[in-house]
Amino acid sequence: MGDVRTTEEIGVPGRRTLAIVEKAYRGALEKQFFDALYLAVELHRQLGGLDLLLRGRAVTYGVRAEPVPALRIGGRTLDTLSDPRRDLRVLMDAGVRVHAEESALAAHGLGPDRLLDGVLTAADGDTALRWPEYRMVCYL
Repeated sequence: MGDVRTTEEIGVPGRRTLAIVEKAYRGALEKQFFDALYLAVELHRQLGGLDLLLRGRAVTYGVRAEPVPALRIGGRTLDTLSDPRRDLRVLMDAGVRVHAEESALAAHGLGPDRLLDGVLTAADGDTALRWPEYRMVCYL
């Protein structure tokens, strides 16, 4: 049937990809089926390892908050909306390391004490200094 190769054979073994997410929630209806965190799940699976850096408004994905409620439009209820905190937990359970940039947290009046368990802080610029350690860096 064709030559099937594993991720390790295609890429650089043991090296992770860094994915940076800066743009946050853009609207419930257009994002309910595919968003940056859904893409991150696939990148982690296909590339053999992923680290995720939350910056800008996206740091709010990493803080504790109530679950995303269903949306009621007229007589219809939409309960398939994205929940970034749930999606981050799925990523972390799969082995993705998640960091939130400290200055973005501070800009939104948030401290490290508000982060979900497992989300770590990253000082500004620290991640950029580590870019050579990654096989690839991309923005989602």
